[in-house]
Amino acid sequence: MLKIAKYIILDIIRSKVIIAYTLLLMAISLTIFMTDADVTKGLVSITTVMMIIVPLVSIVYATTYYFNATEFTELLVSQPISRQTILLGKFIGISSAIMSAFFVGICIPVLIFAFSVTGLTLMASGALLTLSFVSLAFLTCTLTRDKAKGIGLALMIWFYCSIIFDGLVLLFLFCFSDYPLEKVMIFLTALNPIDLARILILLQLDISALMGYTGALYQQFFGSGQGIVFSLIMQLVWIVTPLLIALRIFKKKDL
Repeated sequence: MLKIAKYIILDIIRSKVIIAYTLLLMAISLTIFMTDADVTKGLVSITTVMMIIVPLVSIVYATTYYFNATEFTELLVSQPISRQTILLGKFIGISSAIMSAFFVGICIPVLIFAFSVTGLTLMASGALLTLSFVSLAFLTCTLTRDKAKGIGLALMIWFYCSIIFDGLVLLFLFCFSDYPLEKVMIFLTALNPIDLARILILLQLDISALMGYTGALYQQFFGSGQGIVFSLIMQLVWIVTPLLIALRIFKKKDL
């Protein structure tokens, strides 16, 4: 498993896409911190960018690399290696390479300019987001053999989590505004890994007062130890569940 992961990491780190991704994140982070003396505003800006770019690159690049390495996968399957070892090795390799780019591009500037609990929360949230969307990428790849369909499905998942989900939540709140929805909102938040990460970071920035009563509710729940544990568990669920489903499909799939 680790040998497969090592080979994939060495292959990906030479990729021009990953190098460009790293440089882009670093350029954005350094520009934000150097042009704005207020560290809090800088972290908010980086959070906004991170919630868009990190999930998008993670799911699209992982999907593309998976399909481009189909012949390598077929070669491994023909060897006396279990399919579970092959898939987990690929997951570790791809996710490690993408997380390395995230660490260099965002984590290092944050450690230099904004080392704090909020900065550490931002880094942890970005890492969990990367793992979540790589896991979702593996699920899309095992559901279809067609590369175009796989990439299209990956983009739809990102589009749904980034834009459509929030629109549906607003529509839900508008339609049922006469009912108490506090607990329901916490449940809905858990259905989207991007929202989980965003709320945790914003609450660490102590700007929940700008979010009104809902912000107070989030502060009360997610700001407590119980809420943080709940958020971390749900983010781990978003990592483990798609990967387990993908593993189950991959074991029975005719390559």
